[in-house]
This record gives sequence, structure tokens and C-alpha cells, in this order.
Amino acid sequence: MANLAKQATSGFLSMGALLFVITSLFLFIGKNLFFSGWTADHATITPLRWLASTMVPVIVVSWGHGRKSLSTSGALLALIVGFFLTLAHYSFFFCLLALLITSSKASKYKQDSTAKQDEDVKEGGQKNWLQVLCNGGIAFELCLLYLLDIGSADLPVDFRHQYRASWLGMAVLGAISCCNGDTWAKEFGTVLATADPFLITTFQKVPKGTNGGVTPVGILSSFVGGLVIGVAYFMGILMTAASMDMEIAPNQILVILVGGLGGLGGSLLDSLLGASLQFSGKDAKTSKIVEVAREGVIPIAGKMVLDNHSVNLVSSILTALLLPKIALAVGL
Repeated sequence: MANLAKQATSGFLSMGALLFVITSLFLFIGKNLFFSGWTADHATITPLRWLASTMVPVIVVSWGHGRKSLSTSGALLALIVGFFLTLAHYSFFFCLLALLITSSKASKYKQDSTAKQDEDVKEGGQKNWLQVLCNGGIAFELCLLYLLDIGSADLPVDFRHQYRASWLGMAVLGAISCCNGDTWAKEFGTVLATADPFLITTFQKVPKGTNGGVTPVGILSSFVGGLVIGVAYFMGILMTAASMDMEIAPNQILVILVGGLGGLGGSLLDSLLGASLQFSGKDAKTSKIVEVAREGVIPIAGKMVLDNHSVNLVSSILTALLLPKIALAVGL
């Protein structure tokens, strides 16, 4: 039965990927027949760019599904997100790829330890459609704005000459680095920290798994997780940006630092929201940390206003809005 279910799931994803490819090609033909370039300034997207935006996400998502990093629903949604991110800017896709790989590896790291604190991640770090939406939804919306305003263009970060493109690019970096930094902080901080975390709002010691609980290891991990996304963005610029644009742009290596600050700041925002607007309590019978206030649960912190997905979404929005200002401040 398990093998039959696995084959059915794999077949469903293959059919979805095939329909995605066919639909994408028909969209490209229709775009050129009826609109002749639908981005800003009516710039035409080359067939090679459209083909790469279609096939590369299919290959990566199929790999992720085969490695059990993505569920079938998560893989299908990731196809759409990956297509538009690749179409807008290759750096956007590299960031999403780095998020998929490193966050899944972090979730798989000592899985027996992390599974006790995180019920939303399936066995093996598998992410469903809701987690893909929360992690990539804001970046997806921002890349649509990028396509409509800037077009399909791999521009370096240069607020002096390309302000709107740079603002939207750093906002995408902020949204993705926030998600990766928070994942690294949660997984590595929970496993590697020897002492109990402290609540970010009161600095009091709380049990592991408490929303809003932070550790020095977790804070450092969030910064490193953001750096990884910054490196991915930087590599995309080096590989695809025009030399003429690079000559007049600031030193792009600063993008890596900005990514690290996005991971750190996003994780801290996530912890602040979790400590205040997300309930944490200890079940008296099982001694596990739960997020629902009920009889037999000892309250620790927070109110039942947001759930884990909502906290992730709000923190990524705030980081996306703040990171362009940080990038401008550091000299980009």
C-alpha cells in the first residue's frame, strides 16, 4: 500500500509538472501574439529566458520532492513561485533554491530532537503548500511587482541608478532571508543550545520550544542562515548582471551582509511576535509545549492571536519592508 501511494503521488506530481510546462509554453506564445511583451516598457522576454524559467523550477522541484523536502502540494505551488521568481531575476530563484535546500537540511538535522517542538514540519523536513506559501508568498508578490515595474532584468543592487529595482530586490531578499534565518534559529538553536532559552520580551528562562524563546546559538544561526541567502543573491548578480551595470554599481559583496542582517532581524521579529501574540503553554500531563490554551495547560507566554504560519508571514512582510532601508544605509 505504501508503494502504491508513493507511486500515485509521484505520478500526480509528474502530471502537474507536465501541465505546468505545456501551460507555460502556451502562455509564452499567447503573450507574443497578443501582447508583444507584457512587462514594463513592453520589453520582450526572450524564449531562452522563458524556457529556463519553466524547466529549471521543474527540475529543482522534482529533485526536492524526490528527496522528501517538499510534499506534493508544496511541490506544485513551488513550481509556480519558482517560475515567476526566475522570470523576474535569477538571483530571486537562487535565493529560493538556497531556502529550499538549507532549511530542509536544517529541519532534518537531528530530526528526533526537533520533531518534539515542531508539529508543522512533516517527517524528513517535508514542507507542504501552506509552508511554501508562507515562506515564498511575499517574495512571489514582490517579484510580480518587479516584473510589472522593471521587467525581466538581472540588475545589480544600485539605489542611486536603479532605485525601484534595488528596493524590490532587497525586499525579496528580506522576505526569503527572514524565513531561512528563522528556520536555522529554530532548528539549530533547539538542538545545539545546552541551556534553556530565554523569552525575548522578559529575558526569563523558558522551556525549549516556547514561542519567543531565543538562545545565543539560535541568534548566531539566524545570522548565518541569512548570510546563505545573501550569498545566493550575490552569486546570481555575478553570473547574470551586465558588466556595464556592475561598473557603476556599489560593491555587491555588501548584499551578503544585508542578507545576514535580514536573517537576524527577521528571526528577532518572529520571536517578538511569537512571545506576544502566539500562545505557549506546558501540558501538565505530557510536559510538551502546546499552542492552544485549554484545561490542563500551564500558560507560559503570549496570547492566542496568531498561529505559527501567521507569525512567519507577518515577520517576513516586516523584514521585506525594512531591509531596503538597511541596504541603503550600508551603502548599496
